[in-house]
Amino acid sequence: MPSAPSVRELLNAAVGALDGADRPGQLRMAEAVAEAIRTGEHLLVQAGTGTGKSLAYLVPALLHPGPVVVATATLGLQAQLVRRDLPRLVEAAEPLLGRRPTFALLKGRNNYACRHRLDSSTPADEAGGLFEPAPTSTLGREVLRAREWAASSPTGDRDDLVPGVSDRAWAQISVSARECLGASRCPAGESCFGELARGDAGRVDLVITNHALLAIDALAEIPVLPEHGVVIVDEAHELIDRVTAVGTAELTVTAVQRAARSAARVAEERAVEILLGVADGFAATLAGADPGPIEAMPALLGAELAALRDAARRVLTSISTSAGEGAEQLLAKRIARTAIEEVADTAQRLAVPSDADVAWLTIDEQRGRTLRVAPLEVAAVLRAALFGSRTVVLTSATLGVGGHLEPTARSFGLDSAQTPGPAGTTPVGRDEPAGETPAAPRPLRWHGLDVGSPFAYPRQGILYVARHLPAPGRDGLSEEALVELRDLIDCAGGRTLGLFSSRRAAEQAAEALRPGLAHPLFCQGEDTLAQLVRQFTEDPAACLFGTLSLWHGIDVPGASCQLVVIDRIPFPRPDEPLAAARARAADRTGRNGFMTVFAAHAAVRLAQGAGRLVRSDTDRGLVAVLDSRLATARYGPFLRSSLPPFWYTTDPTVARSALSRLSRQAPVGSDS
Repeated sequence: MPSAPSVRELLNAAVGALDGADRPGQLRMAEAVAEAIRTGEHLLVQAGTGTGKSLAYLVPALLHPGPVVVATATLGLQAQLVRRDLPRLVEAAEPLLGRRPTFALLKGRNNYACRHRLDSSTPADEAGGLFEPAPTSTLGREVLRAREWAASSPTGDRDDLVPGVSDRAWAQISVSARECLGASRCPAGESCFGELARGDAGRVDLVITNHALLAIDALAEIPVLPEHGVVIVDEAHELIDRVTAVGTAELTVTAVQRAARSAARVAEERAVEILLGVADGFAATLAGADPGPIEAMPALLGAELAALRDAARRVLTSISTSAGEGAEQLLAKRIARTAIEEVADTAQRLAVPSDADVAWLTIDEQRGRTLRVAPLEVAAVLRAALFGSRTVVLTSATLGVGGHLEPTARSFGLDSAQTPGPAGTTPVGRDEPAGETPAAPRPLRWHGLDVGSPFAYPRQGILYVARHLPAPGRDGLSEEALVELRDLIDCAGGRTLGLFSSRRAAEQAAEALRPGLAHPLFCQGEDTLAQLVRQFTEDPAACLFGTLSLWHGIDVPGASCQLVVIDRIPFPRPDEPLAAARARAADRTGRNGFMTVFAAHAAVRLAQGAGRLVRSDTDRGLVAVLDSRLATARYGPFLRSSLPPFWYTTDPTVARSALSRLSRQAPVGSDS
């Protein structure tokens, strides 16, 4: 067997296999990842667009005895890794390693069809009660097609079902992790799609998964990922939000009623009746509550929640688990218990407020009144459940905030023994002397690195802030901003990606500009996102307006996207309960809550949006921000320092001239 190759040797082979180019930042990152894995010191590495960061962490991961878990935030990156990068990397690595590296994609349990459920008649519960869809209905036909597909599918993976089916249909042939009987108790345990996928994941070098499953694995009592000592988190700027989402619970009257009905055939009838009666009282009390944050639980609502908790617990007690029961009955009970437990646990969490949680009430047309409760912060949880037991590499093109990695590290629960400085190569943190018992939790050592980007941002792009415009108001884009936007699009000859802070703002701008605009204009919501991006890419004279999902994850290099417009600084809403609570908590600890929460969030989103402009070393263009506060407010320099280092101007004449020049230089046939 050949000796193990170096990181440089394996990376060179991988780059050649993927028709890539030599990138110093990629090698620097790969060697840093290898060193972090060797020493066990956590690594935060910012790698700008074009670095090739996927290979930079996959290569050293393959050199480590597996499995190594790689977690991403988006399905797009997962697909890129599994379908493009890893197959070619495996081919390149095999001759050097003397073996064929292996990898597997692992998803949450409800992404796989449940063989036992396919063989049983246990229905999913709907708002109207226990329900089996009629075969002649649209839903029934979807369920029938899904069942027929699953009967011959080698994977049972929902993503392999093409065309797909609705969530309601999929719920008829799947179970959540909490509903699952477990392989030892399930008659289909040996052939379970989810168990087979997890088994495969335990035998490979690399396990590709998502942030949510990583969070569940870290927080749950029973692990869902195979045993591992190294985690690589790509798109790490999304991790806090994903962990927060996993820790967030909600309660509605409909959810309580649905849970009660799911328990109707497996629980004591009187207990279910009591729960439904308490749900009626809960509904009446909730109807009189005001939406917004709940800083002190009203006495009446608190009493209703406590009654709901107690009634749900009584139902749970009445659901027996006799060992002699059949698997179908056990599955029905497990499904009912899961729904009732969620009601009981959430009601308890809301009824007994904790300083670690934030609660609020929302109202929307579809779901009605919803109580939500979320963790105030997840740093301590991540520190204990993730960073305390594994070596973690976190990477993203937008990991730094205000030019520093320190704020991001702190949000993950990592700490520092030195004054925050620019992201660099200095190890941060300290170890306690051997034999001493620290008074505080042991600091976790981490290392910060910014490998930059191969792109020459000052020569390839311009950041233009429309300083002369009025500050944005609550009523959408001002008339002056709309005029500015139209002028910029005309100068660019279309070729515009418009990133808006809300769907309403995007639609308002599209409606206002379409009359008289000489270029096709597509707006998010008018078709599938994939179709809109395809049309925008294929017609360089076109414009595409949209909101959050366009701020990251789309890649349109070339002349089709030479102008990126951002309507306003993407601060969280000031009345958003969780963000506001986190800002107040930061203020109480002596930090600036606005800068720590609101400005930091905006900095990452701005960097993501601005990053849509330059996607290759030949791209040229302009990022236009129609929010004058980026130039005039005290926090403006902080936000601008988080963006790629474009050439900066506030002169509208300079911006228009640059766009007109680019439009004239566009290749023949790329304009209207």
